[in-house]
Amino acid sequence: MSRENSLVPQTMRAAVYRGVNDVRIESIPVPQIGPGEVLVKIHTCGICGTDLKKIHTGSHSAPRVFGHEMSGTVVAVGEGVTGFVVGDRVMAYHHIPCGECFYCRKQTFAQCETYKKVGCTAGFEPSGGGFAEYIRVMDWIVRRGLVKIPDHVPFEQAAFIEPVNTCYKAVAMLNLQADETVLVIGQGSIGILLAALAKRTGAKVLTSDLYSERHAIAAKFGLDHPLDARGDVVAAAKAATEGRGADVALVAVGGNALITVAMDAIRPGGRVMLFAATQHGEAPFDPAAVCMDEKTLMGSYSASVAIQDEVTQLVLEGYTSGFDLTQLISHRFSIEDAVAAIDLASNPQPDSMKIVIQAAGN
Repeated sequence: MSRENSLVPQTMRAAVYRGVNDVRIESIPVPQIGPGEVLVKIHTCGICGTDLKKIHTGSHSAPRVFGHEMSGTVVAVGEGVTGFVVGDRVMAYHHIPCGECFYCRKQTFAQCETYKKVGCTAGFEPSGGGFAEYIRVMDWIVRRGLVKIPDHVPFEQAAFIEPVNTCYKAVAMLNLQADETVLVIGQGSIGILLAALAKRTGAKVLTSDLYSERHAIAAKFGLDHPLDARGDVVAAAKAATEGRGADVALVAVGGNALITVAMDAIRPGGRVMLFAATQHGEAPFDPAAVCMDEKTLMGSYSASVAIQDEVTQLVLEGYTSGFDLTQLISHRFSIEDAVAAIDLASNPQPDSMKIVIQAAGN
């Protein structure tokens, strides 16, 4: 028998995916929890590019409720749960690996079959569920992927823990040195996170984007080498590095044409990290650049449990120590207006950055 807040309703509002480009605001049952599980009332959920890809490509069956960059309050606790009580402020990862399989032993957690299972749902096939008022958090997530939020940290800040983890993982894989120059292509919210984390290593960071409005937000995070993406970014990267090219290029925008730009912008022996190339396709690049010029093409996807504690500390302490991520939020929408939120996120404007959906009564 669960311990719960007596005010939990029987139904809730949710943005339900019903098919390609078809999201509808509906009333659906509040999910029931079982032993080892908790029910969380969502406060804030960010819209991620992977949510948009699923909505627009029909890669997943319908119906579903997407959304995974989420934070909220525990309102019911299942039998056997320890460490969490009703009223706790939390964020929930939607993926947690088994920790024992071949890929976990190699710390390639995103390829673990347990990791690929989704452990949070608002109902229907588990898909995160953050675009709803309540989510059911399953037992293996409660044990290893539910994070408490201190009272002084806003829910909006805590909702960035999962996306920061994905960015931190990519930057850590690059093993940046203080004497290196990094080019980050794209200055949406993810591009700024990647660039800000790269800067924390001591490296020099160049940021490329089409919009001055985004460079202005980036400047709040100490990113002071903006490049106009309408110009010759390759030439600019070489001009900043005595003609060699950047040591690293991080591609934070979908679009396979940018892989060529990144490869051309780095020096011989440099590295290109693909972060936003999450759709299958073909992308031409010069194989001689990899072989003869010894350039490395890398990829990073999703979060890593190995850095979970470090990222949690960075985000929660960062709110009061110069890493206020709420500055990245440009638009806040209610669940009733979630379709408009998804439309804006799908058609970004110069002044749009991270777009969040927030449940009523918060």
